[in-house]
Amino acid sequence: MQPPYDRLRERARQIVSEFPLPDFYDVHPRSHRLSHRVFYNNPTVVKLQGYLATRLDDDFGHGLHHAVKVSLDAGSLLAIEGSRRNLAEPAVIARIILVQCAGLLHDIKRKKKDHSHRGAQKARQILRQYPLTRADVEDICQAIRNHEAFRPIVAVDTLEGRLVSDCLYDADKFRWGPDNFTDTIWEMVAFYNPSLSSFMERYPKGMAALRKIKTTFRTPAGQTYGPQFIDLGIAIGQKLHAVIKAEFAEYLR
Repeated sequence: MQPPYDRLRERARQIVSEFPLPDFYDVHPRSHRLSHRVFYNNPTVVKLQGYLATRLDDDFGHGLHHAVKVSLDAGSLLAIEGSRRNLAEPAVIARIILVQCAGLLHDIKRKKKDHSHRGAQKARQILRQYPLTRADVEDICQAIRNHEAFRPIVAVDTLEGRLVSDCLYDADKFRWGPDNFTDTIWEMVAFYNPSLSSFMERYPKGMAALRKIKTTFRTPAGQTYGPQFIDLGIAIGQKLHAVIKAEFAEYLR
């Protein structure tokens, strides 16, 4: 990254540290533990992590680090929704495996046009080598197709499939909160390498997108906790904007 982005990234992370974590991480500890247990112990999910370790580009803000966070939160959301629907734990775990596979794969074609559609096609190819049924693979791929914001939702035939799709979407959009300012925008800056003046010209559009995403969460849990992620992101973004103007003015001339 060109100057002053290294220093600005650290300043942004300092700002994020001044804000509380979203309530989502405190209110449902059992769901988070279950999601972590599946993610780090299920052979299918662990194998897929290994496959993707060298195949996701971190320089675009949507690499393995992003995919892991999405997968873990999607698993937690599914556990919360499964409990709300009184599903037995084995059924919940089976769905968590699918949503975590979808989370790991959802940005496999992130740099391509129509990346959700192309990502679903690539996921079908990859998952041929995994012990999943055709219906399981279809649920994963439909979730990947449906994870982009502000696009029509592709109809999913089953309640179970819709749950996987909606949990993936919500977990991915949680990243539009504080994570946007600790990691995502700086990895994208490293890829595009804009001047700070150009970065600031695009800033209002980015903040408007944050406000717009707030009403798009799909699961009851996502609708409960997602807006707080976005509100935190907006507050952080506003503070960072002021800091840039005050502390980095020499780069805006």
